[in-house]
Amino acid sequence: MRLLRHADFERVYKQGRRHFSANVTVFYLKRDDLQSTGSGSAAVSGLRVGFTVSRALGGAVERNRMKRRLREAVRLSHPPSKVEADVVMNPKKSLVTADFQAVLEEIRRAFTVVEQKLRPPASSEEASSGSRKPRPGIE
Repeated sequence: MRLLRHADFERVYKQGRRHFSANVTVFYLKRDDLQSTGSGSAAVSGLRVGFTVSRALGGAVERNRMKRRLREAVRLSHPPSKVEADVVMNPKKSLVTADFQAVLEEIRRAFTVVEQKLRPPASSEEASSGSRKPRPGIE
């Protein structure tokens, strides 16, 4: 599930939230039904991931290496498929020299944060069933 359209990237940047780590900045935005069915594209379920690497980070060889490392880290981290969201990853210059295990852990942590932040709140039925303690002195 890849994020490809320029309009989708722009929407994530403008309306989404950010998660910062040592080697990557992750932008994410929950995708609702109206956004996923707009402009004639088929509705997509699950997480869509896109990558952007600025020319300021180096030449084409370095930028492509960064993208390959990020794609592999995403593949190995098994992103959550239950979350309906778009994610854009922007690497930092340090990604080229960083240990791959560290990059992999950062990506896993980023997906965990995205899943926690975008998880729907517990329903009122679940919250009221057995989770309240009786107050002392009141019967």
